[in-house]
Amino acid sequence: MRLAIEYAKINRYLTHIFNNVLTIEEASLRSSRFSDVSIKEMHTIDSIGEAKITTPSDIAKDLMLTVGTVTVSLNRLEKKGYIERYRSESDRRVVNISLSRRGQLLYRLYRKFHREMVKRFIADLPEDSVKILQTGLENLHTFLEELK
Repeated sequence: MRLAIEYAKINRYLTHIFNNVLTIEEASLRSSRFSDVSIKEMHTIDSIGEAKITTPSDIAKDLMLTVGTVTVSLNRLEKKGYIERYRSESDRRVVNISLSRRGQLLYRLYRKFHREMVKRFIADLPEDSVKILQTGLENLHTFLEELK
């Protein structure tokens, strides 16, 4: 019975952590000079920032969205000055996406928040505990990737 209780507790923590991160991200965006960016647009910016140069199809795959949905988000982000679109030199049919200077600034601030969150998460943990935690997170990531 103890094992079932621990599963429920872990699940509750994961659910609350996920919801809290989203809520905090949204509140931070709304109260910043980047208040014109929605949380979904922020995740699009994050996907582009991770890749440096990417395509709408790659962003859609990364975020598990349709290309049409991503295109709408990209149109908004381009109008707001966060991204730049340009044709590939090697294949003019391909549209590449990258972050503008404004988009890069927002991306760096977003990454800083996540870096600080991870630092706080593992603070004061022995190295072997961090490795165990990392293994558990890798297992969770693999499970979720398999569901895509």
